[in-house]
Amino acid sequence: MSEVTSSLPLVSAVPAAPAPVALTREQVVPSRARIKLPPWLEIAKPRLIPLLLATTLGGMALSEGWPLPTARLACTLGGGALAAAAAGVLNCLWEQGLDGRMQRTSGRALPSGRLSVSTAFAIAVALALAASTLLVSGVNCLAASLSLLGLCSYVLLYTVLLKPRTSQNIVIGGVAGAIPPLVGAAAATGHLGLGSWWLFALVMVWTPAHFWALALLLQDDYRSVGIPMLPVVKGSAATARAIVVYAVATVLLSLVGIWALPSGGLLYGLLLLPFNGRLLQMAWRLYQAPDDLQRARGLFRWSILYLFGICLLLMLARLPAGDQLSRQGLDLLGLAAGSGAPAFTLAAPAAMGAF
Repeated sequence: MSEVTSSLPLVSAVPAAPAPVALTREQVVPSRARIKLPPWLEIAKPRLIPLLLATTLGGMALSEGWPLPTARLACTLGGGALAAAAAGVLNCLWEQGLDGRMQRTSGRALPSGRLSVSTAFAIAVALALAASTLLVSGVNCLAASLSLLGLCSYVLLYTVLLKPRTSQNIVIGGVAGAIPPLVGAAAATGHLGLGSWWLFALVMVWTPAHFWALALLLQDDYRSVGIPMLPVVKGSAATARAIVVYAVATVLLSLVGIWALPSGGLLYGLLLLPFNGRLLQMAWRLYQAPDDLQRARGLFRWSILYLFGICLLLMLARLPAGDQLSRQGLDLLGLAAGSGAPAFTLAAPAAMGAF
């Protein structure tokens, strides 16, 4: 019996590898697990506001009116934060039924009953009125109108119209998140220059790759309630390909900022290189393994840092030192070309600056 047994091949009892577990939103944004906000603050989605304010500052930095007086700067950022909070509350009100059907969102303030609908609506109205009052009185009517347009586009265009109907919802609906640069430019000069429209376009192009990386992580949730996000409709591989396309478009469009800046464009362009290189690297890595949730999470996080970084570079470039370094760089380029003077200028013509 032992001889027969010994002649049989040995099969090691190796347990089957566990199936990959979908990451929850709390794992994607760890602070959500550590910080529990009161219901009235939770529905305002305060974690989304800093990036919107950063792009507002970017729009200001692209204008000739930079830097702004302290009072006007404070009113612009305060009004923008209030308007974004109002949009967040209205979004939660519209989607409370949807949130209640998904496990990861069923504990939110409205579907869980921790906050009443009437209270949430009153908060949204109060925030919108406060934002409008602050922007009209402390900034100008153009900034206030644009801020209201951003609120309406997020709630009506994206949340109500596009999100439940098309996989391209974020491509078109991204206009809502791209309006803050226009608000910043309007606050700085009272009109919209070409630079602010460039940053508007950059945020529009940046948004799909950023959001689809998150959608890859949460596609099971979207599928369970019938929301046609791109990973649900086309699959992970097609989504990863689309992310690469939009990442490349973002990189190419970001280079236009060299000429969009009134000054300091060369410094901006040099400091931009590592940001663009990292974005392309992470998008390509995800394309190679579209089902790798860790890579999707990494790209999602980096895309946030990327846009923060772009806005920071715009402000650094507008410092006197940034302008000086750019001029010296242009002088060196001119000397290298043998002309003894800068071969070209990076500043956009002043006559083209207003809309």
